[in-house]
Amino acid sequence: MSRPLVRVAAGVLLAPDGRYLACQRPEGKIAAGKWEFPGGKIEAGERPEQALHRELREELGISVQAAQPLIRICHAYTDRDVQMWVYAVSAWQGRLHPHDGQNFGWFDLEGLGQLDLLGADGPILRALALPPCLPLSPEGASLTELISLGRAWAAQGWTLARLRLPTLGEADYGRLAEKLIAEAAVGWILDRSPEMSMQLGAAGWHASAARLRHLTERPVSSSTWFGSSVHSKEAWLQARAVGADYALLSPVCPTLTHPGRQALGWKGFAEVVSAGNLPTYALGGLGPLQVGQAQLSWGQGVSGIRAFAEIPAEKVRFGIEG
Repeated sequence: MSRPLVRVAAGVLLAPDGRYLACQRPEGKIAAGKWEFPGGKIEAGERPEQALHRELREELGISVQAAQPLIRICHAYTDRDVQMWVYAVSAWQGRLHPHDGQNFGWFDLEGLGQLDLLGADGPILRALALPPCLPLSPEGASLTELISLGRAWAAQGWTLARLRLPTLGEADYGRLAEKLIAEAAVGWILDRSPEMSMQLGAAGWHASAARLRHLTERPVSSSTWFGSSVHSKEAWLQARAVGADYALLSPVCPTLTHPGRQALGWKGFAEVVSAGNLPTYALGGLGPLQVGQAQLSWGQGVSGIRAFAEIPAEKVRFGIEG
């Protein structure tokens, strides 16, 4: 017997003070008492963004003014399968008034993590915590240059960066990483071994596509970011299966470093991430100006080396006007 498939649009409302809105399901509904992000079923013939506007108007009495895609979610409950299109809502008009009488509250990320959320909502928290850009360190950069870049990236709100120095010896890499972590301008994700990342107190560990193939479970604690490079949907699904928090999917566009490799294009990128639940950065011939395109394709954002090697002049913001 086929299982019911429920298609849902949901919105994560962001207040000016950085807190997010969550609602508690009222008595008489399935999973009463659980917390969730507001939204509802997508009606026949409706696009997800249309359903978002309608549901938040009906449920909360507000009119969405600005929203952008955040993450796709696919979740199997015991009695049904759910597909969610989740949007970050940054502007709206009207006074919030839950029409179903449900409780609601504003929470920071830590507070959201302490709520009894619906099972489908877990990956949303990771998407909210990850930055829109994940810079990679340029080859041959000195400690002074990396500190300067880290400070510049942090000033843009890019709170994480990956220390990718493949030609540096293990000992030298470890000493450099230790100094960068102590400087603490940005959270550094290391790519040598999970043990080194944990020992040095790094922000995370990143697996190469080759290392990913040999993983059968998450190699670091839940308090440490775990990501992986992937080049196909099969590898992307493997990263998700072993508990990765994010993936770097490449190449999305043609690159100078891999001129012969077939690029996915944005259509191919979107097809991979449509499987849901894993925040994914687009990599390959991209920079901060392509964050909007990546998000329109349901990616987390972009990653890269060259485009991030110079100090950005200003933070770039993106969104879809309602």
